[in-house]
Amino acid sequence: MKNSNTKVLLVVFLTIFLDMLGIGILIPVIPLLILKTSIFCIIPDSWSTSQALIMGGWLMAMYPLFQFICAPILGQYSDKFGRRLILLFSISGTAISYLLFAYAIYCKNIPLMFLARSIDGATGGNISVAHSVIGDISEPTKRARNFGIVGMALGSGFIFGPFVGGKLSDSMIVDWFTSYTPFIFASFLCFLNVLLILYFLPETRVVNKANIDLARPFINIFRGFSDNGLRNIIPSIFLFNAGFSFFTTFWGVILASKFFYNQSQIGDFFAYFGVMVILAQGVVVRRLSSKITDYKVLRISIIATGLCILAYYFISLDNVLYIYFIPPLMALAIALTKAFSTALLTRITKAEIRGEVMGINSSSNALSGTIPALIAGYLASGYIMYPVLIGGMCTIIGGLLFIYKFRPDRFSSEVGL
Repeated sequence: MKNSNTKVLLVVFLTIFLDMLGIGILIPVIPLLILKTSIFCIIPDSWSTSQALIMGGWLMAMYPLFQFICAPILGQYSDKFGRRLILLFSISGTAISYLLFAYAIYCKNIPLMFLARSIDGATGGNISVAHSVIGDISEPTKRARNFGIVGMALGSGFIFGPFVGGKLSDSMIVDWFTSYTPFIFASFLCFLNVLLILYFLPETRVVNKANIDLARPFINIFRGFSDNGLRNIIPSIFLFNAGFSFFTTFWGVILASKFFYNQSQIGDFFAYFGVMVILAQGVVVRRLSSKITDYKVLRISIIATGLCILAYYFISLDNVLYIYFIPPLMALAIALTKAFSTALLTRITKAEIRGEVMGINSSSNALSGTIPALIAGYLASGYIMYPVLIGGMCTIIGGLLFIYKFRPDRFSSEVGL
């Protein structure tokens, strides 16, 4: 059984790595498409800079919006038909969406870009299903450690994804590289991911005959904020992710417009940030997973993340090197929060509904990415740094809410807190 679980962990690690590599590739390219100073800009000449930023926010909101609607349904299907089949469907949809997005950039077809991002979001339940796989095979004492391995895959994707995206879109490196080249490469990675799952990932879930509830996305949000157990955790995670989304949605645009980074430099920054995340996951999370209780970590790590985001708001052109001083601490706080919050959720969840609870968490995460993306475009049109300010404040509030709301004694009789 131990060898079998190790194999599953390895396949899930590679699956998430390839998936996040594809997502990371987008990061340095998006600013090139909406900033009028870029040679790759697809915005009509008649549009103002404010209109371009607002459109960029809406475009970036399409993926989490449709993920919010569809990921919980995919989570239910993974409980009913198995994790493996849903992962194959999800990643195949992502591959197709990348090809459509590449073609949309080539044609400068903004509606098609929105459609492509919507398809990606609608089929983008792979991370939550992968979390369910980890939950299926993890012993309670190793759960945080195993989710830390998932975090390493996420971090690894963000090391190489933005770096590769920045280079593949830089015609100074190869003259035929352009803004849509990274998306073609990302699609290829997704098809490789499909083959990986098809041939190497066994099914980890005994299928059942549960009915599928199409209203589940909206029920999930209600349950996440009202269920006796989840309401002590989900709202705090929501605010944490919302704050981080405010930051990440426009940080690439900020680097390009305020600090005059090109796509390669943007990719290099996010790759550096990814290195910090994987070091935090590989060294700190693994060491702490069996030595300290998850909720005790979260009481510190969420607020620490918010303070790091706020620090970026005060960086000016005169001290631009400070941009690189914050990621080590910020990556540590984020890595701890993501690994231990997921571990806490699975620890208070019964095995037969773990996929459903991961779907609830996925709905919350998706909505926490949708709302900030929509708002951030309007905020950035007023002042480009406002999304960072709001993001930091939102995350700190999430940390304070967790300290106030989560009481371990309420779960002690059921889960051994």
